Amino acid sequence: MNKIVWNKRYELNVDFIDKEHKQLFSTINKLLTLSENEEKSEWVCREGIKYLKNHAIEHFAHEEEYMRSINYSDYDIHKRLHDNFQNNTLPALEEELEESGYSEESVRHFLGVCIGWVVAHTQTEDQAIVGKKMNKWVDLPHEEEIDALEQTIVQLVQDMLQLKAKVVSRQYEGEDFGKVLCCRFIYRGEKKEKWEIVLCFEEKLLLKVVSDMLSTQYLKVDDMVVNITRYIARQFLDKIGECFPSLGLCELDSESLLTYDQLVNSFERAHPACSLLFDVGAGYFAFCVTNTDSVKGKIVPSLNSHNAMSQIKKYLSGEMRKKQILVVDDSEFMRSNIIRLLGNDYDMIESSSSVSAIKSITVNRPDLILLDYEMPICDGRQTLEMIRSDKDIADIPVIFLTGRGDAESVKKVMSLRPEGYLLKTMPEENIKKTIDDFFAKRKKDSGK
Repeated sequence: MNKIVWNKRYELNVDFIDKEHKQLFSTINKLLTLSENEEKSEWVCREGIKYLKNHAIEHFAHEEEYMRSINYSDYDIHKRLHDNFQNNTLPALEEELEESGYSEESVRHFLGVCIGWVVAHTQTEDQAIVGKKMNKWVDLPHEEEIDALEQTIVQLVQDMLQLKAKVVSRQYEGEDFGKVLCCRFIYRGEKKEKWEIVLCFEEKLLLKVVSDMLSTQYLKVDDMVVNITRYIARQFLDKIGECFPSLGLCELDSESLLTYDQLVNSFERAHPACSLLFDVGAGYFAFCVTNTDSVKGKIVPSLNSHNAMSQIKKYLSGEMRKKQILVVDDSEFMRSNIIRLLGNDYDMIESSSSVSAIKSITVNRPDLILLDYEMPICDGRQTLEMIRSDKDIADIPVIFLTGRGDAESVKKVMSLRPEGYLLKTMPEENIKKTIDDFFAKRKKDSGK
């Protein structure tokens, strides 16, 4: 059962604030339980969400009163974040709930956003009330500003995620570090200048963070993980904007999710002014900033309360990315021909041996493997047996590539039960059609 775990790191040691935070956590936990009960009452859920909203608003008022009583210097910033959540985020989520008749999907969206916001806000702005403030960096030369940004991010990762980060690259350009979730934000500064910021998280990092946050073991990234991440990322960037007034992160203009392909293409369109890659032990994440919009057009729809869940579903199902094909062949000529033939419509990766293929699969799981049957040392049969023996990758579809079309050779190939086989001597248009038909059939069979 999902449950937000309250522990000492959330405590401010201000009795009434801690008590109200615990009440928020408790109410969210009750709603999490309701959201997983198929026989839940819509009325009970409706009343629970109304209570959570009213309690949050009342809590904001009490917290603001306390900040005024101690002459808290960043009162205006803190209140602005309260106001934005109260006057923009919550009403948008409520509208979605009403329009959907409090569907399970809309309730999960509401809760994911609330969890991400409440946990991150508690760990940053609320901690600052009791003296846990971060440095403000102004008028620094570029290199010193990058140093300061690194320090700030390392501290935020420690505060918000309870993880230790270290910089591994100051020139990240989209290098592959496994399955990722890329959150893209466009901000408008006070002078209407535009800032694009992309936070790129390795999925295994997110699974650890959310599993620790909710007392359950998340094995895959789902809509709840995405929505929690989105709002942790927003709080993360709000805090950075406070520390670096020069960024001018005053107003969020739009938000979207990028596929890995779109991330890489964005580097080709507009090289970031700052692009940092961090290792946090549990995985990697990248922080990329540019003062333009590097990904334009309908290919990256903005998220809002009306489309967020549908877009997240598309993102998680892979509909927003090209299907990835791994070509395994000891012939560089053959690999190059296949990549040339399929590269416009598919994301192509290649391996020259079974060993490098297995390594590639474990780092970046493909949607299809085109596997040479006649490789030396470890042939296609042995490679397929290794794939099928590993439960984590056993279900990846494999199509054999073979140069032999006689009946006996084909019988040997098909006895291993691959998805099919392709003769290397087939006309190129037939190879392309076979691959296209394979993915079209799978899409139809899955109902997507």
